[in-house]
Amino acid sequence: MLVFHGKWYDEVAVGDSFGASLTVTEAHLVLGSGLFGDFNPLHVDEQFASRSLFGGRVLHGPFTSALVASPAGMYFAGTAIAYLEHACRFKAPVRPGDTLTTRWTVTAKADKPRHKGGVVSLTGVCTNQHGNVAVEAEGRMLVAARPPA
Repeated sequence: MLVFHGKWYDEVAVGDSFGASLTVTEAHLVLGSGLFGDFNPLHVDEQFASRSLFGGRVLHGPFTSALVASPAGMYFAGTAIAYLEHACRFKAPVRPGDTLTTRWTVTAKADKPRHKGGVVSLTGVCTNQHGNVAVEAEGRMLVAARPPA
C-alpha cells in the first residue's frame, strides 16, 4: 500500500509552491446542497440561476473554499498539527464543468518550539480552465518538525 507522507516543518522553505487540479462536477453541487443544507436557487435551480448575475448555477462558497484548501491538507498530510486560519476571496463563479487549479506558495515560517514545529503561512491562487482567477486565499498551518532519529 502506498502511503503519502507530507512535508515536515523543517523541509519547507519560503518560496516553495505546490498545488493540484480538480474538475468540478454536478455531484459537487448536489453534495454541497445536502452537506450545507443550502438549497438556495443559485445552486439548485438552473432556470432561476440563469437569470441571475452568474448566468447559471454556481458551486457553494464553502465547498469551493474546501477544494482550494485540499492541496494544503495533502501537502502536510501526517505532519499538520492544525490548520489555524483560512480565508478566501471569491473572484469568479465556479460551475460544474470548471477545472480548478490551485497553487499555494509558502510566504513565511515561524518556529514554535513549544509545539515541536512551526507555523507555515501560505497564499493561494485558484484559476479555472480559462486562466481566470476564481479564488485568492491565505492560510496558516501549524506543522510538526521531523522527529529526532
